[in-house]
Amino acid sequence: MTNTRGKRRGTRYMFSRQFRKHGPIPLSTYMRIYKKGDIVDIKGTGTIQKGMPHKCYHGKTGRIYNVTQHAVGVIVNKQIKGKILAKKINVRIEHVKHSKSRDSFLQRVKANEKKKIDAKEKGTWVELKRQVDKAKMHSMKHLSFLHHELNDWYLNSPSLG
Repeated sequence: MTNTRGKRRGTRYMFSRQFRKHGPIPLSTYMRIYKKGDIVDIKGTGTIQKGMPHKCYHGKTGRIYNVTQHAVGVIVNKQIKGKILAKKINVRIEHVKHSKSRDSFLQRVKANEKKKIDAKEKGTWVELKRQVDKAKMHSMKHLSFLHHELNDWYLNSPSLG
């Protein structure tokens, strides 16, 4: 048989409900407040077929540009062949939720503000940029061990030594 080209082709697990989460969705879903500029995650809920996003947008994160009574307009990046295009889609609020991707950024901003105030009181300078983690000691020991092993092998090999 040939493949069908339906809207929901290949979504057997994508739009299925979790174990013990079947039935009507909680009312808190409808009580969430969305504003222009909010960052949201798109996740199709199989219980409600109205206003469901296409499967290619499932799991994507976008920014709200329009809010209506039952739905929101979201700008999402979509890769089409070699290009990444900003697509505007309308999705009902049952299929979106506030993204947690911005939380770590906001926490860092608050921490940086506190560091700035403390540094100003003390009259010192403080580094606000995130620093790359240094290599852990156990990995350094492992690398030095490998280096010695390779060095011994090279010196003891009859054809190379």
